[in-house]
Amino acid sequence: MNPELIALLMFGLLVLGLFMGHPLALVLGGTAVLTAVITGKTMVLGIVINRIFGDVLDNYTLIAIPLFVLMARFLSDSGVTDRMFEALRLLLSRVRGGLALAVVFISILLAATTGIIGASITVMGVMALRPMLQYGYAPTLTTGVIAASGCLGILIPPSIMLILMASYSPLTVGDLFAGAMIPGLLLGLSYAVYVYIISVLRPDLAPSVEPDEKLSRPALIRMLLIEAVPPLVLIFGILGSLLAGIATATEASAIGAGLALLIVIVRGKFRLHTFYGAMLETGRTSAMILFIVVGATAFTGVFNITGGLRATQEIIRALDMEPWLLIAMMMFIVFILGAFLDWTGIVLLSFPIFLPIVQEMEGVSLLWFVVLMAVVLQTSFLTPPFGYALFYLRAIAPKEVRTTEIIRGVMPFIGLIIVMCVLVAVFPPLVEWLPRVLYAN
Repeated sequence: MNPELIALLMFGLLVLGLFMGHPLALVLGGTAVLTAVITGKTMVLGIVINRIFGDVLDNYTLIAIPLFVLMARFLSDSGVTDRMFEALRLLLSRVRGGLALAVVFISILLAATTGIIGASITVMGVMALRPMLQYGYAPTLTTGVIAASGCLGILIPPSIMLILMASYSPLTVGDLFAGAMIPGLLLGLSYAVYVYIISVLRPDLAPSVEPDEKLSRPALIRMLLIEAVPPLVLIFGILGSLLAGIATATEASAIGAGLALLIVIVRGKFRLHTFYGAMLETGRTSAMILFIVVGATAFTGVFNITGGLRATQEIIRALDMEPWLLIAMMMFIVFILGAFLDWTGIVLLSFPIFLPIVQEMEGVSLLWFVVLMAVVLQTSFLTPPFGYALFYLRAIAPKEVRTTEIIRGVMPFIGLIIVMCVLVAVFPPLVEWLPRVLYAN
């Protein structure tokens, strides 16, 4: 069987398995095994197993994933986010769209301290969804801002996605964290600007909220500043040590987990049963991610050894497009894949194909390309039919909020993500400036 047919066979089996509803990790691994059997090249499976144990499960950088997951759970158990949201909600009660703005700002802070999408959306959904609906906010705006803001965790460092991207590319975690910082913050701020403008233009979507006079504004500001100290210490401990070159990504994740546990203890929230629950959740989440990594490694290993990878790259090169047009096509493919796969599968499947081609392009920065792809992957959590944020929100939303309202609510934010992609594409310094300043020497 020639390489072109092997590539077609593998992607056909992949699509078939996904539409049959099987888990992504099993589909990836199963496709690799079936392809090896059908093509009569079962010997490649031995090479793939060696690659899994030698390159993947031995990858020191991936240790950061369970540590960041554990840190996110500790921070959630500390109750810091609840108090901060309450203070910010009361402070912004006089501002049109204040509740939605509070969701955006707290989500940005959560993104910079957790990087776990499910945790961010669940925490913000539990805290803000019902109060916003009770105050008369439209279900579309309410669900849209919670879902979109909760997804900032895969772009704003420390992001598990950026760690995985670094481990499968020539880039360092520090480079990716620094490169994604400005686009991530700008995207979060664009959400806030959109919320404020839509609240002014359409007051029926975000009605005014009567200010709560139980606490004075100075008292609320003091409360907000006090509650903001632990997360800021956590952010400085992680990103400061990493970007300054004091610690690697794995060491920085250990610092973050240790600081988060210290915050829980200092605030008097430490309980054995919650600690045990945090360990279980960390094990489940890490196992899920690494299971997909193993399946994807098997898929790409067979894809590469049997010649499918090389054939696919040759087909792309044969298109003879301008570099910018080829990159636009790659981003469109990533966007479409985001409607059916999660970011883990997309990164592990596309990197072996795309990165070698991008590295051959004259004048194209690999860091810029990877961060641009990370911005596009924001949509993978929001685009139906398989957007994970939609399912997370559906699970915690009251029954009167329809699924169609959740989908309509995220559409404007998908548009904002596309606008940010265009800005990053047109202005590469948004990605390259901070790494150049930090790592000039």
